[in-house]
Amino acid sequence: MIARYTLPEMGRIWTDENRYAKWLDVELAACRAWNKLGRIPGEALAEIEAKAAFEVARVEEIEAETRHDVIAFLTNVAEHVGPSSRYIHLGLTSSDVLDTAYALLIKESGELILAALDRLLAALKTRALEHKYTIQMGRSHGIHAEPVTFGLKLVGFYAEFARDRERLERAIGAAARGKISGAVGTYANVTPEVEKMVMADLGLTPAVASTQVVSRDGLAEYFCTLAIIGGSIERLAVEIRHMQRTEVLEAEEAFAKGQKGSSAMPHKRNPIGSENLSGQVRLLRGYALAALENMALWHERDISHSSVERTIGPDADILTHYSLHRMAGMIERLTVYPENMQRNLNLTGGLIHSQQVLLALAQSGISREDAYRLVQQHAMATWAEGGSFRERLKNDPEVSQALGENTGEILDGLFDPKAHLTQVDYIFEQILGKD
Repeated sequence: MIARYTLPEMGRIWTDENRYAKWLDVELAACRAWNKLGRIPGEALAEIEAKAAFEVARVEEIEAETRHDVIAFLTNVAEHVGPSSRYIHLGLTSSDVLDTAYALLIKESGELILAALDRLLAALKTRALEHKYTIQMGRSHGIHAEPVTFGLKLVGFYAEFARDRERLERAIGAAARGKISGAVGTYANVTPEVEKMVMADLGLTPAVASTQVVSRDGLAEYFCTLAIIGGSIERLAVEIRHMQRTEVLEAEEAFAKGQKGSSAMPHKRNPIGSENLSGQVRLLRGYALAALENMALWHERDISHSSVERTIGPDADILTHYSLHRMAGMIERLTVYPENMQRNLNLTGGLIHSQQVLLALAQSGISREDAYRLVQQHAMATWAEGGSFRERLKNDPEVSQALGENTGEILDGLFDPKAHLTQVDYIFEQILGKD
């Protein structure tokens, strides 16, 4: 499913070709640093940079014999470079290359995910402004509460995904750390100056107090952030799934010409996109747990984390990228039914205005307890028997006595849904700014 829909640029990042290219970037950056420190002659560096290359198939062929991926890679590169290859990997251990290159892959992936978040944010902003004053039933516990607007609902999601974007920027920084510190992080055969120059060359941050590997807390933060983004995606997906229910039908995913909803029932129009996303987010949470498990390694290093990261790196990044773009497309094409929103507002005979009446009665001088008793009494009768909540209140002598001779007009104001929208502009301004 994921491979079918993956946008090409994210899939390319996690190919063997790009992974080995990142390894080569690290090795060449180390060679340039050593050259500046006088350990590699200029002519040798020139030859290395001109000839360094690899072939994925050849690396795999060598690895089948050596059972060591980095040695296989370096052997293949040496086949291209010749005698000057003796300067490549000078003072480095395999994890210097692997961890630094992995940080480059995470950083490259994270930047694409940021762009996908930007697309979703733009879609949410556009649709929120479009429906800023489209009145909709607000619900708590799945039960009618008080009116909101569809725009308020969407701008709230905009605010959440904006926070997700801030989290991701921080997490990319936490994960974009590399090391060139040798076999156990002591710089015994390489200098801190080399590490600093390599990281500056590659746009990464040197890991502080690395062992043979970079500590995994930064990667755990990154993958947990992807899971949080997934949580935001699922919350929006569940909202769409609810709104598309036949009994509600306030919004629904676009249904393409020729699309089929069921092999047995030709009438079906199912929220398959939202359901797919709800399922995929479960994987992101699993990847986050795996990243947390990767933090505890034996002493200066074991390799229990390695196989995990080879899986969760591409899977979590590709899945997050795809899910954000799919959700963005869903919001861009979402079909909205304001008339059904209005219909649902009226389903309970005006019960949704109970708090307005409660407050008005309390302000008239009745104790809050008595006001609550009066309002709930007529609310429960309306639940049980139907009819008009407003008329029951209007015909109650206690209510009329409290509200006075203009009880009817006062109730009309209290039952006006627009009374709930007075702060819509304020909320939008807090999230989107005055413009």
